[in-house]
Amino acid sequence: MSEILSGRRSRRTGWLGCALALLIAAPAAAQDFPSRPITMIVAFAAGGYADSVARIIGTRLGERIGQNVVIENRGGAGGNIAGGLVAHAPPDGYTLLVTTSSVAVNDAYYKNKVFSASELKAIAIPGGAPETLSVKPDHPAKTLADLIASARGRSLDYASAGVGTSSHVAAAYFFKELAKINTVHVPFQGGAPAINAVMGGHVEVLVGTLPGYAGQFRSGAMRALAVASEKRVPEFPDIPTYGEGGYPGFAAETWVGVFAPARIDDVIAAKLNAAINEIIKEPATEERLRALSLQTRTRDLAVSNAYFRSEVADWAKRVQAVGISAE
Repeated sequence: MSEILSGRRSRRTGWLGCALALLIAAPAAAQDFPSRPITMIVAFAAGGYADSVARIIGTRLGERIGQNVVIENRGGAGGNIAGGLVAHAPPDGYTLLVTTSSVAVNDAYYKNKVFSASELKAIAIPGGAPETLSVKPDHPAKTLADLIASARGRSLDYASAGVGTSSHVAAAYFFKELAKINTVHVPFQGGAPAINAVMGGHVEVLVGTLPGYAGQFRSGAMRALAVASEKRVPEFPDIPTYGEGGYPGFAAETWVGVFAPARIDDVIAAKLNAAINEIIKEPATEERLRALSLQTRTRDLAVSNAYFRSEVADWAKRVQAVGISAE
């Protein structure tokens, strides 16, 4: 019996020793972070909005922390593939997600999800760009109010870059809940074919995030009637806000954020947040991001996560109001 008790005590001592070692190792790992390369998994294909931001920030982050930052594109399922990979990755700070506000939209839009927004922590949301509504240059509507007035008693069709995108959800919510007009959504596989459809007169209205159509607005190929931000965008001072068009308070932004698994150590998360904020404040970095029509901003860790939670709630309200979903 004494040998059995002695064995139990030895095992118990061993378990306690392992637990104590883990408690000691966790803070040490956080203080030593980073000690090896970091992988940023981008939720969309190379060359896109999120990918461009990831590469700008990732390059400077690697230089700042003295470790390589590897960019890996894992597009598909509206960003859910990459989101699931990072949400279920070890929460050690070495696997990060770069995605857009689609992660907030998808939380309500998809019924069967491989992860939930609550499984991610926002490390930084360095900037975003507002949604826009535009028509071809010779369209008779000169303002948003003109367009809505002309749509009374008929059905207005609008093009977007795809079903379930933030642009689709924001527009559907605006038309149904605020403008209260009948519409038909015409989705396309990307922004380019949507632009071509409107420019060719096949669809009346184009909705989409500002960076995707900035070139057309500058050249005059498309005429923007409204931008979904609180104030006019400095780079496009001639585009009025939805508020100026008679719909105050309506704002919808497609942002780009850096995320980690929710259980990441706060010390590691704070280190990454501080580094990214410093990068965003660099004049050269800000200039490159502004060239993408991205409105930059810095937020600490707590504010970043509060904003992310508010975005998840806001997009859920819009998705539910327009009654759309996917399996």
